[in-house]
Amino acid sequence: MDKALSDCPYPGCFFCVMKEGNPSKRRASILKFFRELPSLDDDGQVLPISGLWNTAMAHPNDPEFIELGIFECMASLIWKGLKNRRWLSHDQNIYIPYYAAHIIGSYTMNMEEFAERAVHAGVIPPLIELLRGRLTWVEQRVAVRALGHLATYSSTFSSVAGHGEILELSIQLAVSSLEIVYSHFYQYVDRRLSYHCDLLTRGMGGVEMESRKAEEWSSQLQCWSLQLINCFAFKPEFLSSICKPEFLVKLPGMWGGLVNENSPAGIGLLRTICHHKMGRGPVANCPVIIEALCNIACSSDDWQYMAIDCLLWLIQDSSTCHKVVEKAVPVLVDLTEISNLGDQKKVGDSIITVLEECLQAQSGAWSLLSSHTKDQIEELLSSRQRLKWEKTMPKEDLHIKQATSLVVKLEGNSLFSSGNISGAASKYSEALALCPMRSKKERVVLYSNRAQCHLLLQQPLVAISDATRALCLHSPINRHAKSLWRRAQAYDMLGLEKESLLDAILFINECSQSSDPDLSLRQNKVPDYAERLVKKQMRAAWLFREAAIKHGGVHCEGDGHEVYDGQDDSEWETASESDIGNDGKESQVDEEEDDDERRV
Repeated sequence: MDKALSDCPYPGCFFCVMKEGNPSKRRASILKFFRELPSLDDDGQVLPISGLWNTAMAHPNDPEFIELGIFECMASLIWKGLKNRRWLSHDQNIYIPYYAAHIIGSYTMNMEEFAERAVHAGVIPPLIELLRGRLTWVEQRVAVRALGHLATYSSTFSSVAGHGEILELSIQLAVSSLEIVYSHFYQYVDRRLSYHCDLLTRGMGGVEMESRKAEEWSSQLQCWSLQLINCFAFKPEFLSSICKPEFLVKLPGMWGGLVNENSPAGIGLLRTICHHKMGRGPVANCPVIIEALCNIACSSDDWQYMAIDCLLWLIQDSSTCHKVVEKAVPVLVDLTEISNLGDQKKVGDSIITVLEECLQAQSGAWSLLSSHTKDQIEELLSSRQRLKWEKTMPKEDLHIKQATSLVVKLEGNSLFSSGNISGAASKYSEALALCPMRSKKERVVLYSNRAQCHLLLQQPLVAISDATRALCLHSPINRHAKSLWRRAQAYDMLGLEKESLLDAILFINECSQSSDPDLSLRQNKVPDYAERLVKKQMRAAWLFREAAIKHGGVHCEGDGHEVYDGQDDSEWETASESDIGNDGKESQVDEEEDDDERRV
């Protein structure tokens, strides 16, 4: 070792070891370091552990430290923190169990071979103790993350599942995680543990950043708990423990929030449960879940396809079809013109195939449908016939049909302008019956206009149906700005805060990217009416809202902030050109769309 390194006052210093130029000496020194570290009581131990934490995140697939005993070292350090509270409270050792569990999770998230080494090194028992809450929620978060990675692999799942308490602890944590973080950290700023604040912000932020990061971490704590439960849900023998009504009913509300939108959260677990016949029965027995699945299936949620899958599986199952068919079929009918949804291809065609097969195979299900739903299905089947028929029609005849449809639509617009909203809606229905099936852009406008009529007629469910059809027809899917705004208002009328919030945010995003001068945000300013709705729904859909109400941290009505009452200016108006241009004070429908989707 050169002179500079030999001058280090700390024998066996990890950072000096890492600078060793001789590979064999370096490996021997690292091996010795990992073996001796848990037994040392020197100050400054957190420094090399935080260095290892950085390395694990930056190079999670590097086998060097795995081969030299890092898992054994991290497991021993967690045990030391659990058993020796005097050591834990000394210097900055309070950080070490967190870093140790995080390191285990980082090195096991990609490589099954590393996960096998971790299990052999004995990491599961100390992680379980952290999962129990032996320290704090911060350590629970990284423990459930690491256990979730270990449960992902077939070769290590049995080792995780062999500890029966893991599943029950994960279910408890998924249910209580938001309340734990709120009551133990978020609610009282002056009681926040300093090491929690440092870990959340890396020492870079104040109270506001701490609060934002606490919301993000609490969402991760819940979502990673659900991910771990999901690993168990793939195995039928664990479904009876998971499919308890008091737990299932909470899953639709576990959505990750805007801070963790990359996790399927509760809907992901419901999809895994519904994939099993054993799981579909308990789900179908819970009307609240079916209602939530229907809402997610026709929303702009990134996990929309998961809800669609659940509904299709429930309808295909003869033992659950009769329990869900009346709720599910109208929603699925609205979605039949979806082409692709993310990686899912020909979604609409798949829905139609399932509906046709089920109604033929399960004649009893047809009798359970309302007359309105039956009419919807007949309309769907006839529209498929129309499409086939139109393929054989001369182009001149199609042009005549489209021109006639346009005339009827203009009549509808005139009735709308004169205040005859019901008459306008009827005209838009007539125009839809005439409009060629391939004229998707014109049909988007017609459905969207009819949705606006239903909004003004205080018929939010029908407005949602029409707006959803417009969004399914639009390319790209779920990105027609005016339909998003109309559906956001309809969801708000029904008290569906999350769905309204997602649509309102997408509406703002679409406005900011639109080439239509009537839709584009002037000087990057968000329309006041859209901003008010987003603020209202963000308060209502706030991850901590339920916990805050329970612990006295927020009032149910408005929380002392500005309330979006839905009555002033633009809240109940359209996102048409007059709305955007005049701060939404007028209510108009769309006239026409050309290839650039500009309304004339």
